[in-house]
Amino acid sequence: MFRSRFLAFLSCLAVFASIAMPPHAYGQRLRQAAKSDQVLVGPCDCAADEILVDLTAAGAAQLSAVAAQYKLVPEPISAVGSPPTYRMRIDRGQTSETPLQIAAAMQGDTRIAQKETNRSVHLVEGDELPWTLGHSWAIGDRIRGNYQKQYLREQIRLNEAQAVSTGQGVTIAVLDTGIDATHPNFEGKLVPGYDFVDNDADPTEVGSLRTDRVFGHGTHVAGLIALTAPDAKIMPLRVLDRDGVGDLWRVKDALVWAANHGATIVNMSFGYPADLTPQSNTFLQDLFNGCDDVVVPGQQAFPEFNDHKLLIVAGAGNGGQIGNGASRIYPAAERGDTDDNLLSVGATTKLDQLAAFSTMANVVNRHNDRWVRVVAPGDAIMSTLPGGRFGAWSGTSMAAPIVAGVAALVRSAEPGLNLTETVQRIEETGYSWECSVPSRNITMETSRLDAYCAVTGNEACYAAPRRACPE
Repeated sequence: MFRSRFLAFLSCLAVFASIAMPPHAYGQRLRQAAKSDQVLVGPCDCAADEILVDLTAAGAAQLSAVAAQYKLVPEPISAVGSPPTYRMRIDRGQTSETPLQIAAAMQGDTRIAQKETNRSVHLVEGDELPWTLGHSWAIGDRIRGNYQKQYLREQIRLNEAQAVSTGQGVTIAVLDTGIDATHPNFEGKLVPGYDFVDNDADPTEVGSLRTDRVFGHGTHVAGLIALTAPDAKIMPLRVLDRDGVGDLWRVKDALVWAANHGATIVNMSFGYPADLTPQSNTFLQDLFNGCDDVVVPGQQAFPEFNDHKLLIVAGAGNGGQIGNGASRIYPAAERGDTDDNLLSVGATTKLDQLAAFSTMANVVNRHNDRWVRVVAPGDAIMSTLPGGRFGAWSGTSMAAPIVAGVAALVRSAEPGLNLTETVQRIEETGYSWECSVPSRNITMETSRLDAYCAVTGNEACYAAPRRACPE
């Protein structure tokens, strides 16, 4: 799949993928950057000395020749898949070209099937804002009560769903900034994880509250999974550093690790905006295909998964007030209205409306455009913080783990469902929202999560789609 986009410079704004900040905090930066045309080959928000390369069948034996032509170190750093994706190092003794310039030079080379920079993925906050969006930190049982009783329970009928299933027997991997495993709320709920930033077995978050902009994000996300699916297990995988930055290869490492250590659901609260040109931009899509129910003949296979399958849940982004609020954010937008293992999630408010900050697809062609499959509560959501604390945060980061938790309820109640059937169950049992959004001038088609209907498999919970969407 090749997607051409010209806003390469804006990759630093990948914050949209699920971070908890209001859109005005980054909207001004985006609008300013968009005033001037962007070159297709230039600065890249990626690993500065790396490029990912797949060879064609005709070029399979020519890795050394390809490396020599494009001034790459001949021995790969590592590889994954069959046929392999090679992670290659640029030989800085021979060239000062950027990864994007090298990708451009590879255009038309019949030995090369795909080429892609090792892109960065982000969680970033507005410098002028605390990450709590004005909600104060708090410690103790008083706030724990709010955590247990907040509005999301009634909105998605969580109490009724938990009377049927609590997620027992399901493990959810959280790819994020890590976790405070000592928080009392996680007692008995964690399985061993891994830190892919420091390459050790301790995925503890690094930083301090109010000082490091994204510190606490992973703990907050994990707390929402614990709230939604109290008997599911949580596997913390640290893929983002203390600045909230990771890369595609690190995500790959975490997906493979999760699959081989018992996870069946993955929550992703990070991403990047529209893909860079002229690279292929298929690496994560290929990985998702590789851990889907069925690997289609002819597609790249990933024996590293050892035939384990993963359901991917990803936040749709927080670009709701930038342009028409419909810009695609990846990996949530890797697929549209197709049968697959990816659930992209937007956010709702206490009033059961689309959150102003939430990205929402503009559905012109249902098959191609309906990539935000589900919306769930994501505004002012209370959850766990490092140090035994609780606090509120807003964003599609908060909506995604709620959906991941409901997916665990469904799979625990009906373990015979495959990934595609689980995705369809969650989407098709929700409250269908099919209406225009006047302030954005878009047509919205999505499904508001209903945990009880998802667990019971009742597609008739709502008599008719919601045709009017108040704002």
